[in-house]
Amino acid sequence: MPAKDIYHNTVKNALIKDGWTITHDPLILSIGKKDLFVDLGAEKLIAAEKDSRKIAVEIKSFIGKSSVNDLENALGQYILYSQVLLEKQDDRVLYLAIKYSAYEDIFEEPIGKILLKRKIVNLLVFNPKKEEVMEWIS
Repeated sequence: MPAKDIYHNTVKNALIKDGWTITHDPLILSIGKKDLFVDLGAEKLIAAEKDSRKIAVEIKSFIGKSSVNDLENALGQYILYSQVLLEKQDDRVLYLAIKYSAYEDIFEEPIGKILLKRKIVNLLVFNPKKEEVMEWIS
C-alpha cells in the first residue's frame, strides 16, 4: 500500500467537518491483477432526495520543486483513477484535493484554467490550517 500524503488526515478531517462519512481509507480499485489505491472514499446523505452522494478523493500536496511536474504526475494518476472508477463504481465522482496555495499557483494561471474550462479535473480545495473545505470545483 502506498504512503499517505502529508495532508491525508487534514483532508479527511475537512471532509468530516463538511458532513461527509469516510467509507474507505483507502478506496481500493481492483482491475485485472492490479490494485489502485485512491486516498479516500466518502459518502454524504442527501436528506431531501433520500439518496447519497459518493466521492473518491485523491490528495496531492504539490510540494515538489516544480508545480508543473507535480501537476503532470497528479493528472496522470487522476485520469487513470477516473477511468477505472467509471468502469468499477460509476456512481462515485473523483476529486483531486489540493491546498489553497497550490490552487492559486496552478489553477488561477492559464495552464490550470484550461483544465478547469475543459472540465478535465474536479477539485476539492482545502485550507490546511483550519482543516476545512474551501471550495468544490466540478
